[in-house]
Amino acid sequence: MFSQKSIRVRFLLQLSVAMATLLVFFSSILYTYISYSTDNQLEDGIIKHANYLFATYPDIEHTVSTQQEVLRQTLNIEANIVTVKTNNPAITNIVRYKDKQGHFIMEMRIPYRSHALTGAESYLIIKTDITQAKKLQAEVYRAILFLSAITMVIIIIYAFFLSNMLLNPIKTLNYKLSKMDENMLQNLDLSSLPSEFQPLGKTLNRLLMRIQNFIKYKKELFIGSAHELKTPLAVMKTKNQVTLLKKDSTKEMLKEALQQNIISIDEMNRTVSSILEFGRAEGAQLETPENIDIIAFLHQKMDGFSILAQNQKKHFSYELSPRSLMVTIQPLLLIQIVQNFVQNALKFTPEGKSVLLKSKLKKHDFIIEVIDEGCGIDESKDLFAPFVRTKESQGVGLGLFLAQSAAQALRATISLKNRPKGNGAIASLILPIETTKK
Repeated sequence: MFSQKSIRVRFLLQLSVAMATLLVFFSSILYTYISYSTDNQLEDGIIKHANYLFATYPDIEHTVSTQQEVLRQTLNIEANIVTVKTNNPAITNIVRYKDKQGHFIMEMRIPYRSHALTGAESYLIIKTDITQAKKLQAEVYRAILFLSAITMVIIIIYAFFLSNMLLNPIKTLNYKLSKMDENMLQNLDLSSLPSEFQPLGKTLNRLLMRIQNFIKYKKELFIGSAHELKTPLAVMKTKNQVTLLKKDSTKEMLKEALQQNIISIDEMNRTVSSILEFGRAEGAQLETPENIDIIAFLHQKMDGFSILAQNQKKHFSYELSPRSLMVTIQPLLLIQIVQNFVQNALKFTPEGKSVLLKSKLKKHDFIIEVIDEGCGIDESKDLFAPFVRTKESQGVGLGLFLAQSAAQALRATISLKNRPKGNGAIASLILPIETTKK
């Protein structure tokens, strides 16, 4: 783990290195462009001088020998005729060099006359002093370096203040979170956070709320499990003690005690099975998400629900929309929720009545609804808490709690409400999705 000071130093170093790299890159491009433009202008200038000489003076040799001083003062050039023997083709070229006096010279050599008999070649050589231009280039280079250094200082100062601006809200959040434990979780006060950190604060508050509910329900699960197991054990113990105290216990009385013990053991088995089912559901949350066609997946499960409804002399139907929808999801968690909804709907629906499963796509949410014609629910109760059940229910009361846990793992939401018209309830699953294929 890095301390806040080391994080700031790393941030400053990384930003400084990044900006220095950009400065060097753009400064190099700028200097190269300026140097290239200057050299091209110097070459264009000496070429214009050469064209001027050929256009103005028909006798170049006479002009060069007699007008040296005029050319030096008017055009700032020196011109000479040089004849050399060469085996290479005569070409015009431009060279730059530094003379013994330290001056930068640009020299242009132009083929002037070929001597067939001797194999020699006469060249017009034009020289010009470009020292001032080179000094100007050096001044530009120093100016670029100076501006880059000033820019780097400004960037470091800005990075320092920027790191403070970014780290202070993080320090505030870190301090508030460090003061919390599992028994003292509370929402963060977001009023002191900058607007840029408000979404992060809201996300943390949602996470804290989920942790609060998780801890609350886990405690209720442990307490409820102990209570659910303690009650049948107490009944078994009392029945056995009463049977033992009776001296004239008959065979029928012993049989009745054993039967009562069996009933209590069955109740304990249901409780233990529900707790084990919760453990399996927790393990299912570690399942690797798969990319599936959720509509085709639901179609595969509908036949099983139809058979279950027929066995209970009830009607089950479904309407799945859209025709196809590819999502990345954990299938076991999804079917656990849907199966709980359908089983509960069938459980509380009278014989001859119907249960309908519907699905639809609404913007970026895939919604599944299970609508029954039962007696409805008591909306004042938290039916998603462990071991909460209605009077008509014969179960342990962990089904909706498991469905809620699975929905949270899928980052989905579930709800249970009475139908606005008529008897029955509506169980809904709202699953956020990112991409769809219809």
